Amino acid sequence: PDKKGRGQVTIRDLVRASLRMRPDRIVVGEIRSGEALDLLQAMNTGHSGSMATVHASSPRQALTRLETLALFSGLEIPMRALREQVSTAIEVIIQASRLPDHSRKVTHISEVNKLSDAGEYRVTDIFRFVREGSENGKVVGRHRWTGAIPGIMEEKELAGITKAIEFFQQTPESDAPSSVSEIS
Repeated sequence: PDKKGRGQVTIRDLVRASLRMRPDRIVVGEIRSGEALDLLQAMNTGHSGSMATVHASSPRQALTRLETLALFSGLEIPMRALREQVSTAIEVIIQASRLPDHSRKVTHISEVNKLSDAGEYRVTDIFRFVREGSENGKVVGRHRWTGAIPGIMEEKELAGITKAIEFFQQTPESDAPSSVSEIS
């Protein structure tokens, strides 16, 4: 805003304005407030493939943080309905964490499932970063497949992404590649 408080443009204003332009994707650098609800609604109305970042300590906590930020929108929304919005809008969470060596690494690639009957979030880790030691003071490790097969594989199959399909057809114990870097 200017000195008189006029002309402020918030991230929430920008998300709403972007929806009027009928975008294929919406990318929000960091969700900090009520724009979370606008983005969740956009993701649930056909803007799949959209992305945003949010600060949280784990994939499950990212969902509860989104829920809390959406409550900043000022709208009275039942908690169960809000959780449904979050769990249907978000398909995959990529968690990056700061490690003891001060590096940042992707530590989880997780899929968000339907809510439990009790209305709790259900998250399945697809890949986890496994530390294998350190070299020259740096954490060394790799992304290991947990054996879970993501529910979005049908979409990948329709899109013809054969390497991903082949990867998830193996067993975690087989000699086939078991890390993300080996299939990219």
